[in-house]
Amino acid sequence: MTEMHSTSHIETPKGIGRRTFIGYIIGGTTLVAAANVGLLDEPAGAAPTATVVADVYDLNDVLKEAAAPTSMLISVAVHEDGTASFELPRAEVGQGVTTSIAMLIAEELELPLAKVNVTLAPARPELMFNQVTGGSNTIYSMYTPVRVAAAVAKKALLEAAATLLGDTVDRLVVKGGEIMDSAGNVVTYGEAAKLAVVPETAEVEVELKPTSEHRLVGTPQSRKDARAAITGKKRFAMDLDIEGALPAMVCRPPQLRGTVKTVRNAAEVKRMSGVTHVVEIPTGVAVRAKTFGQCIDAVRALDVEWNPGPVDGESDKSILERVKKAEAPLAVPKIPILAKTLDREFTFYFRSGSPLEPNCAVADVRADGAEIWASAKAPIVAAESIALKLGLPVSSVKFNVVEGGGSFGRKLFWDGAEEAALISKACQAPVRLMWHRADEPRQGRLHPMATSRIRATYLGSEVLTFEQRHTSVQTDYGHGFGEILTAAAENLPVSGNLTYSQMIFQLATFQPYNLGVTTQLLTETDDRFPTSAVRNIYSPDVRTAVELVIDELAGKLKKDPFEFRRALLRKERVKKVLEKVAAEGGWGKPMPAGMAQGIAIHEEYKGASACLVEIDCRPETVNRKVRDARTGPLVTKVTFAIDPGLVINPRGVEAQMQGGISDGIALALTNSNHLLDGHFLEASWDNSAYTRQWNTPRDIRVFVDPTGGEPGGIGEAGVASAFAATACAYARATGVIPTAFPINHNDELHFEPKPFIPPVPPSPTDGLEHTF
Repeated sequence: MTEMHSTSHIETPKGIGRRTFIGYIIGGTTLVAAANVGLLDEPAGAAPTATVVADVYDLNDVLKEAAAPTSMLISVAVHEDGTASFELPRAEVGQGVTTSIAMLIAEELELPLAKVNVTLAPARPELMFNQVTGGSNTIYSMYTPVRVAAAVAKKALLEAAATLLGDTVDRLVVKGGEIMDSAGNVVTYGEAAKLAVVPETAEVEVELKPTSEHRLVGTPQSRKDARAAITGKKRFAMDLDIEGALPAMVCRPPQLRGTVKTVRNAAEVKRMSGVTHVVEIPTGVAVRAKTFGQCIDAVRALDVEWNPGPVDGESDKSILERVKKAEAPLAVPKIPILAKTLDREFTFYFRSGSPLEPNCAVADVRADGAEIWASAKAPIVAAESIALKLGLPVSSVKFNVVEGGGSFGRKLFWDGAEEAALISKACQAPVRLMWHRADEPRQGRLHPMATSRIRATYLGSEVLTFEQRHTSVQTDYGHGFGEILTAAAENLPVSGNLTYSQMIFQLATFQPYNLGVTTQLLTETDDRFPTSAVRNIYSPDVRTAVELVIDELAGKLKKDPFEFRRALLRKERVKKVLEKVAAEGGWGKPMPAGMAQGIAIHEEYKGASACLVEIDCRPETVNRKVRDARTGPLVTKVTFAIDPGLVINPRGVEAQMQGGISDGIALALTNSNHLLDGHFLEASWDNSAYTRQWNTPRDIRVFVDPTGGEPGGIGEAGVASAFAATACAYARATGVIPTAFPINHNDELHFEPKPFIPPVPPSPTDGLEHTF
């Protein structure tokens, strides 16, 4: 359920209220219009009560301003059939940005949504920092450039129609892709588009449609690709019909990042049915065959001697000890002698960043060039890096961005595409590479293990100081800001990656509460793991630690957790969503022993969210039996409210919040990876125990409560507060504050680990026996 609410007073952020922009009519044979906002937009102003860096200038501001100088290179085209098209320089991985962008274009062009086609642009190196998808930044960065390009196209159409109708532009009316004069004569967009074509590029000034006149933006719309997705017609990388591209898979080492020492039976495996090639690559031994089933059989048959990986012999325990040794000290400033101190430490274990779609790519590498098809959030640096690996000029590598089945930060890296290119080069033939489901949690990208330590001091009913020291296995930012220069800078031997980590932490970490003297610092250590900026990066762990301590402070000060938060909050919009979930979720209602409510807030992505969770920790619930499942405590109800600023598609916001809620529940209760003897034990989504049907709340209500202004980010906005609220609910239901997440990580495994040699299980033959 989604509810839209109006706000009587909306402040327009500095730089957003202007509606006059410069754009271009691009010379050519089709009406193409582009935006230029790089010189007109103003930098974000400082918030009047700023106490942290992110209040003044956050990660979204960085990404938006980095993209602005090349904004004139993206364009909207109007065709002779009356449709409009746009190549989006971002990834669509299920978050619905193609629908939201289409809505913006349709709104500005006065065109039916069905007549706007948004596809994904291939890697375009000339865009520099304007083709990277991350930080829930797509709509925030693209909001103005896309509208300007559409407005320029509309102005050209009106001027062409005025010529055809013998009238003036100010007397014309536009509706549904048709232009009508005062006498009722009509010219279609398609007819006007023919005349609107110009031989040379020309500068144009346009005025954007005011939000008060929006008829489509802000209304709930189903995704344009929804029918294709549910009928199996949506095309992902593995659905593409690329001539000669046969299936390929990789036999991977038993240890994390191990390498090949010797392949003892390559010739024998190559003689197996359907197998065409067996080749070594840096990450293992690749097999190309006529079917994926034959690839699996060949991978299982390979006899490989492996060199150990960089974490040989390491386990959760040893890595946690390493992280603890890197922890920065807590240093409380001078406080009154009667003040009391509260110290808490929390541990967050490794968890896989794998999406539902296995890592995959299609590659066709030839002597004079290469073409690649894959889902990618940083395709420019992917193409540039692959060109270096292949020894080809960047201009000879074409990287086609395909829609992906999820990402969660995983597809900021291009290891699958790179592997496919290297295999194709070695085989001298096109390949269709797919990682096995077992490959991803064992060799794929991870959210790093971390600890978060907090020290708070208080006197009477006042919190005096609040310190947080977050210490983590290093998060890999080797993708840079989407192109090879910043990616190379990340790999510099002195403070390369750590500089990125510190910057991103400070730009993404808000302190919504008034807690006296406050510091929140990051320390990272250990770069041996294949980590990535998994959904919401540091915030879920940081926020959960803070909210648990807020609950404990409320208890020590004999305050209601909701009232305590409301009194401490610094910003009205955060207070508003907190009050919304408390009212709609019935905060404080009586609950049976073993059940409880938890409440939490989060601020990020130019927005604010709050979550109220009800959890059942009664023995009969915790010990319920589901075949091959991790059960445990059950979240029975979630009430969620978000203020994302200006809302483009409220139905899309609701969907993203539901996904974030499932993520948050999993992070609190069930989802992690176990490291033992240098390798991760999990080999599937079942093993990793993500939120499944038996652990999903039966009652989820999402309230979209926008304050207008500029559109914020929503792709990751639901995770942190849902994780924190679930943890707080668990603590109140059991009377025990959890200090390690997920709470069941150190329990007995709920699965029997699959073998590491061979690295993948056999293809199943009993699928029908596992249906319900």
